[in-house]
Amino acid sequence: MSLKKRVFLALLFAVTGVSAVQAQTCEGNFKVTGVPLLTAMTYKTSYDFPKAKPDQILKTLAQAVAAEGFSGIRVDKSLGAIDAYQETTGSGREQTLRIVARKKGSGTRVDAMFNIQQGQVTSEKVVRKGLCDIVMSATD
Repeated sequence: MSLKKRVFLALLFAVTGVSAVQAQTCEGNFKVTGVPLLTAMTYKTSYDFPKAKPDQILKTLAQAVAAEGFSGIRVDKSLGAIDAYQETTGSGREQTLRIVARKKGSGTRVDAMFNIQQGQVTSEKVVRKGLCDIVMSATD
């Protein structure tokens, strides 16, 4: 292959890679840490809203948290944070949720983190959908 073709392909892959990073989805940003049953588990995702202001989307995010069945919802406008919990096992052991909307450039980055305690289990698929439903409610 000629040098020109190799350079062109390298540039094409570089541009395609940058576009893929910019076009990430909530589901694509989803990550899980911990060892099921042995340690606490943390489920995280994030999404960047290029033109939204944190204080404008905080109320919408809090409403989405309520719609997902969380209790004890607390909104701290000064921090741009929402804290809530669920207790679904009857054991009294809570699972916690934290959503943070913070300024990023001319827009807002929303981070969502759901934690379950050691010994508890849940479906990764269900958590991913729930977190992304909450995060993406900010686009409505």
